[in-house]
Amino acid sequence: GITKFCVHPKEWFSTKTRIGGTKTADIEKIILLNPDLIICNKEENIKEQVEMLAEKFPLYMSDVCTYKIAFQMIADVGMLTGKNTEAEKLTQMIREKFESFQLKEKRIRAAYFIWKDPYMTIGGDTFISDMMKKAGFENIYKDTKRYPEINIAELKLLQPEVLLLSSEPYPFKAKHITELQAQLPETKILLADGEMFSWYGSRMLLAPQYFQQLQRQIQA
Repeated sequence: GITKFCVHPKEWFSTKTRIGGTKTADIEKIILLNPDLIICNKEENIKEQVEMLAEKFPLYMSDVCTYKIAFQMIADVGMLTGKNTEAEKLTQMIREKFESFQLKEKRIRAAYFIWKDPYMTIGGDTFISDMMKKAGFENIYKDTKRYPEINIAELKLLQPEVLLLSSEPYPFKAKHITELQAQLPETKILLADGEMFSWYGSRMLLAPQYFQQLQRQIQA
């Protein structure tokens, strides 16, 4: 079984049983599937639903807030599913991809928006913030709480060089760049692929190449 957000790989999305969203899981449908293992996430899933399912089935809870912890999660899932070799191969491939990505010495001061009305960004204790660092950015909100609400007047005072508008969970579009650029004329505003910054696991294989493209876009 998968959630409605588990869109990769495509063949799974079209063939596996969907059990709802991460916060709207269909408990009865999960019970009928009689799983050998349920993989959950502390931030994504509802505590009460997790506790209810843990009474009936083996359950693994991930809590990934850094690049390094993502590797531990991959190793854990590999062990639990009898895929240790595949997990080790995946982590090695991810490391090699990131090691080949060359960063400039000076990081770009940036903010990363995840929501609108109100605007919300990300603090330093998040996986996204750690991936921003890997991508060559300095998160100007790294010393704040996990997902702070902010306003544009406050952001303007901090003078970020770049503002990244994520594709998820709020689906920022080109029109939002136009709206914000008028208020932040000195800041370069770009749309960002949320999967590359927030999906820990196999999608990390694609992140370094995407970060290179993003850096080129900023330099242009």
